Amino acid sequence: MKLSVTDFQHPWWLVLIVVPIALAAGYVIAQRSKRRRSIRFGNMPALRASRTDRRNWLVHVPAVALVLGLVALVIALGAPQAEQREERNRATVMLVMDVSLSMEATDVAPSRLQAAQIAAKDFANNLTAGVNLGLVSFAGTSNLLVAPTTDRGPVERAVDGLELDQRTATGEAIYSATQAVESFSASLGGPDAAPPARIVLLSDGKETIPQDPNAERGAFSAARAAKEKEIPVSTISFGTIDGYVDIEGTQQTVPVDDASLEEIADLSGGEAYTASSLEELDQVYSTLEEQIGYEYRLSDASRPWLIVGSILAFVSAGLSLSTSQRLP
Repeated sequence: MKLSVTDFQHPWWLVLIVVPIALAAGYVIAQRSKRRRSIRFGNMPALRASRTDRRNWLVHVPAVALVLGLVALVIALGAPQAEQREERNRATVMLVMDVSLSMEATDVAPSRLQAAQIAAKDFANNLTAGVNLGLVSFAGTSNLLVAPTTDRGPVERAVDGLELDQRTATGEAIYSATQAVESFSASLGGPDAAPPARIVLLSDGKETIPQDPNAERGAFSAARAAKEKEIPVSTISFGTIDGYVDIEGTQQTVPVDDASLEEIADLSGGEAYTASSLEELDQVYSTLEEQIGYEYRLSDASRPWLIVGSILAFVSAGLSLSTSQRLP
C-alpha cells in the first residue's frame, strides 16, 4: 500500500481539511485552559494530573490519531490521482538485426552476432505478453523473417538461424520494418485501431547500399519516412572501435559507427544507444523493455488514504473508550 498523490479529481473536497485543523487547535486550547483553571483555583490534584498528562504523551494519542485519520479521509474524498505502472496490452515492435560480415568481429565475445543473438532472445522473452514482436534481418538486402506476433517462439527460432552476408542495406531494413508495421496495423482494422509501434535497430557499421544515406532508399531517408508514419527508430550501436574480421587471411578493421545510427534515431524521433559488450547490450534491451512494455497512467489512489484514515479513526475511538477519555 503506497500513499501517493499526483493530482486530485475532486479538489473542492479538500476545503474540509479545516475540520481536523480546527479540532486540533481546539484540543490544544482546551488542554491549556484546563491547566490554567487548575492553577487559578488552586486545584492541586488536577494540576498534578495535568503535569502527569504532559509527561505521559500517550494520553494525547487518541486525539492525534483522530486528527490524522480525518486528514487522510479528507484526502480520500478529494479522489487523489497517482501514476501507476501498467503493462501495455497493445504495442508493436520490429526488431531489426544487422547480419553483415562485420558482425563476425570478436571484439565482443563470443562475437558480435552471437552476443546479439543471445541478447535478442532475452529481449523477446522479457517483453510483456501483449507486445507484438516481429523480426527483420539485413545485409545487402533485408528479409522479413517474422511478422509481428505475440508468439515468441518464431522470433527465437529465426534469431537462432541468422547467417552472415555481404554489404549493409540499413535503409531497406527500416523500410521493410515500417511496411511490416503498416501491414499488421491494417490487419487490425486500420490506423485508428493500430497500437503504438517502434523499430529497434541493432547494427555495427555504416550503410554501404546505397553509399549516400540520403538517397531515396538510404537509411536517413527511411528514418524520415518512419517519422512521418509515427514509427520511431531506436538504434543500438553495437561493437567497439577495435573490431576486425578476417577476409581471405587479411585482417580488415570494422570499427563501430555510432554517428550514423545516432542520426537515424534523431531523424525518426527515436533514441540512440551504444553497447560494447553483451552485458551493456542486455542493459539497453532492459531499458527498451521498460519503455515498450509498460506505461504510466494517472489512476485512482484514494483506497490507501481511505484505509489509513479509517484505521486511525478506529484506533482513536478504541483508545478513548479504553482510557475513558472524551473524544476531542
